[in-house]
Amino acid sequence: MYLGHIVEIASDKEIYENPKHPYTKALISSIPQIDKLNKNRIILKGELPSPSNPPQGCPFHTRCPIAQDMCKKSMPELKDIGNEHQVACFYVDKVGDLND
Repeated sequence: MYLGHIVEIASDKEIYENPKHPYTKALISSIPQIDKLNKNRIILKGELPSPSNPPQGCPFHTRCPIAQDMCKKSMPELKDIGNEHQVACFYVDKVGDLND
C-alpha cells in the first residue's frame, strides 16, 4: 500500500522475488541481505505527498523514478499480470529496469 492505495497484490514469494510496482521494488531493495553487502538500493527522491491531501493521479508519481505524464493525470487500476499477481502501474514493463 502507498498512501492508502493498494499498489500490488501477490503471494509473499512472488512479491519478494518479482516485485512489479516501483514502490514495492524500492521497499524490497531496502531489506538488508548478508550475502549482498554491496547491493544497490533504490533511493526514492522527490516530494513525499500529504496523506490528507494526496496528489491527483497515481499517489506515488511524485517519488516514482519511472513516472510519466499519464501518472500525474490518472489513477492506475490493479491489473492482473499473471501468476495471481496484480499491479497498479501504467509502466509495469519498465520496473525491471530499476536497479536493485
